[in-house]
Amino acid sequence: MDDDTVDGLSARLTAIASPQRMRILAAVAADPTHVSELARRLGMSRALLYMHLQRLEEAGYLVGRFELSADGKALKLFDVVPFDIRLDADVIRSAVERSPESSHAQQTEQQEQ
Repeated sequence: MDDDTVDGLSARLTAIASPQRMRILAAVAADPTHVSELARRLGMSRALLYMHLQRLEEAGYLVGRFELSADGKALKLFDVVPFDIRLDADVIRSAVERSPESSHAQQTEQQEQ
């Protein structure tokens, strides 16, 4: 995901702006475990958990991997990808300036002059 554009930054912030997703990140950071166990710990259905995990993985906060259990079952585990979010007026301004919409608007303005 490209955090350099306003759309990328917005998508990354939206993905983490959920109390449930923050709980998931905290649980995985404390103890990476397979999805079924994580669902039990969080009191969440596996289907709902998978939806949240997919969103976090797409945004770059988590990475999934498969491991075989002792009885030969494939278990999907997730690990937190180290991240640091800095958000201030300069970051937002820079993201807006790097966005395709901004480039298009600047080109249009230059052509009109």
